[in-house]
Amino acid sequence: MNYPIGIQDFAKLRENNFVYVDKTDMVFDITKNDGVYFLSRPRRFGKSLLVSTIKYYFEGRHDLFKGLKIESLEKKWETYPVFEIDFNGSNYTEADALEQTLNGYLIKWEQQYGVKPATDQPGRRLADVLHQAHVQTGKTCVVLVDEYDKPMLDAMDTGLKTRVGDNEMLIEDHNRETLKAFYSVFKLADADLRFVFLTGVTKFAQVSVFSGFNNAQDISMSPRFDAICGITTEELNSVFAPAIEELANANAVSVAETKSQLKQRYDGYHFSKRMTDIYNPFSLLNTFKSEDARDYWFASGTPSYLMRLLAHSKEDIQGIIARSYEAQEFVDYRATVEAPVPMIYQSGYLTIKGYNREDDEYKLDFPNHEVASGFLTLLASGYFQTPTQPNSWANKLKKALHHGKPEDFRDLLNDFLASIPYSVRESNSEKSHERQFQYTVYLIMRLIGSTRNTVYHEKATSKGRADCVIETPRYVYIFEYKLDRPAAEAMTQIGDRGYADPYAHDGRPVYAIACSFSSETGTISDWMVKQMVGATRVE
Repeated sequence: MNYPIGIQDFAKLRENNFVYVDKTDMVFDITKNDGVYFLSRPRRFGKSLLVSTIKYYFEGRHDLFKGLKIESLEKKWETYPVFEIDFNGSNYTEADALEQTLNGYLIKWEQQYGVKPATDQPGRRLADVLHQAHVQTGKTCVVLVDEYDKPMLDAMDTGLKTRVGDNEMLIEDHNRETLKAFYSVFKLADADLRFVFLTGVTKFAQVSVFSGFNNAQDISMSPRFDAICGITTEELNSVFAPAIEELANANAVSVAETKSQLKQRYDGYHFSKRMTDIYNPFSLLNTFKSEDARDYWFASGTPSYLMRLLAHSKEDIQGIIARSYEAQEFVDYRATVEAPVPMIYQSGYLTIKGYNREDDEYKLDFPNHEVASGFLTLLASGYFQTPTQPNSWANKLKKALHHGKPEDFRDLLNDFLASIPYSVRESNSEKSHERQFQYTVYLIMRLIGSTRNTVYHEKATSKGRADCVIETPRYVYIFEYKLDRPAAEAMTQIGDRGYADPYAHDGRPVYAIACSFSSETGTISDWMVKQMVGATRVE
């Protein structure tokens, strides 16, 4: 197979026989009606290729769509004037970078349609171009904007300033106001427009940008279009069946095991209440090409704007994942509110993991192992401030559990806890001590999760909730924690509440681990391990 890694031009993809997952039925569905549409998806999820596909469709390139779903749907291939704006490729923290990008497009179009600019305002200039294109061709216009929000995201929370006339203002504010005025053209030029489509990572609600649109339709959470980017399970099994078999052979494992590993590592995105499973296309294609499963998407870059936002946020990932949300709480980003959830969700580091239809509320969590491992490692590095990289000691902890050595696990965990600077856990509040302890343990245990280990926090039984349960291929570990209290209390709780009962007929050895931490030293002060068979203790 010829994998289109980095190929964002639909014509190049089709003409060079790259593998293509056919989404053209959804392209037809979205383009059949006039209007302004917006789609939010994480980076490297196929937004640019989608924009390119729509461009060639409106240019009437029937030859590129031979054999695709849209060919049987479209009966009349028409050509429209298409205006595509791609905000990728520039650094918008630089003064005037946004103006230079807009001006470059406008000059080209003004020359193409013989328009003499009557103003220096980008929005008005675009309106004049659209009107003239409509007059000359007799067809209303199509405007496609890829990564509409990049000029704002680049400058977000950087504190960088620029001079506008006699005034100094933040580049972030300047870019936002410039785009607000520019995008308002869609309302002004409504009579000259056939279709407008914008893609981006974040929906900047109440930040003035969307207020300039005329009834913009956000399809980001529409069940009809939840699979318009990314790869579904059905598409994976049909389009990439030969690739899966080649990957399995290259790694000397079965096809079934290969599918399971791909699912744990790259699946798990959900973009609507329908909960359609979506795989990360960038990581999948790279895995098939290299025949080696690695964290390609996460390694390709963590947005600096997200790290800046998290640096001064009071919310932690444990609290974020524990909550339920109404849709608007994680869909609309408001620049004036200290709420990182919309940015984390729309950037692809959290996804929908549950929907309560009765309350119309959603649960969020990491989509898969690739994202969980990378994001938690990033958080842990900043939170613990230890000299050792989190993924290094996490791997050692995983090995101890994998080989059935809970005492080695204890020693490794204690060594790591002892390396955390005192300043990280310093607090005069007992409540703060307890919260810090809970978050520390939470991060450590979540980092132990992998494609081979499953970690459950607050796992419910009929009599209570175990603090943590870790399932490895050969062992099960049930953890109960205490702070400044005897480990014996935790061990009694494990037995009395039957935390091991669900594993009575599992077949794997089950270890009950009672662990007490000291708020004074920040390390383990008491530890008990007992092997369990179901709910019966074996001394």
